[in-house]
Amino acid sequence: MRLFLIILLCPCFLFGQILTTSNLPIVVINTNGQTIVDDPRIVCDMGIIDNGFGNINSINDPYNDYNGKISIEYRGSSSQSFPKKSYALETQDAIGNNNNVSLLGMPVENDWILYAPYSDKSLMRNFLTFDLGRKMGHYSPRTVYCELVVNGDYKGIYILMEKIKRDNDRVDIAKLDSDDLAGDSLTGGYIIKVDKFTGTGGWGDSWQSNYNTIGGNSLRIQYHYPEGSVMLPQQLDYIEHFVDSFEYSLSGPNFADTSIGYAKYIDVNSFIDFYIVNELAKDIDAYRLSSYLYKDRDDNGGKLTMGPLWDFNLAYGNADYCSGGIPTGWEVNSGCGGNNPFWFERLLDDTIYQNKLK
Repeated sequence: MRLFLIILLCPCFLFGQILTTSNLPIVVINTNGQTIVDDPRIVCDMGIIDNGFGNINSINDPYNDYNGKISIEYRGSSSQSFPKKSYALETQDAIGNNNNVSLLGMPVENDWILYAPYSDKSLMRNFLTFDLGRKMGHYSPRTVYCELVVNGDYKGIYILMEKIKRDNDRVDIAKLDSDDLAGDSLTGGYIIKVDKFTGTGGWGDSWQSNYNTIGGNSLRIQYHYPEGSVMLPQQLDYIEHFVDSFEYSLSGPNFADTSIGYAKYIDVNSFIDFYIVNELAKDIDAYRLSSYLYKDRDDNGGKLTMGPLWDFNLAYGNADYCSGGIPTGWEVNSGCGGNNPFWFERLLDDTIYQNKLK
């Protein structure tokens, strides 16, 4: 009897879940015998089934949202060790060129992410936070839930989402070309970030700030767009000097002066909204990781702007370190806050900023 019970109970662990139908769109990837790795990307086939909101999608339905080539690789840093992987992909045409298309109703582009919310069992933290960012009037990556099948193997519920990049429908700033070396064209656009380093490039795609974190550690700021390796010295010098001027003014005795202080350099409302969202979420990565900023040309505002929001999978109490499980306190200066840039703590010393924050 004992042996029979063991045999009876075991099958539920031996067979993976099989997807046949869903009310979510179904993304099907066929690697044609290749193995997806971190790098390099492989070229393979992808089809998407989406019969519309409220309708059932079947794995046997024809591909009606996308049917074509992609290049794909694993994405993420520590998340690559998870059993449920995230993917970065580009839609391509038949000869391997980038193919700008709309996927699941999102604006036309070629760079996409299939995000696996493995550490977020609610599957909702990024989705809801990005939606909040958009409702506050800022660009945040658009997201659509879907089911993912790779080589016939059901991988689970994923989020198809936009990658952060310069684009009219994403971070809408000027394109910085190699000949933009002087005048207004040099002043934008740039996307930079405070984040962990991935890959084997060391510190190469970043610069060290002249101002330490609130814990006294060195702060490195990374180039996101354009990549540091393709920017010319004039462009590197410009964005580094602009950020340094902001930090210099913010750290000085006249930091609150509306004409020569920090407000000369930053979009204050974007910093306030970024602060509100991160403190509401009590994100343990707030400020020190996944923190993006961008700067457009001076003739289009030209101020340093916080955003887009990114990576809230460990927020809302979903971490047992860095005070993540404690609902009280402020993430700006607690938990892992010693690695935060001094910017947000210093801004709170200004009564004008405080009043706007209220």
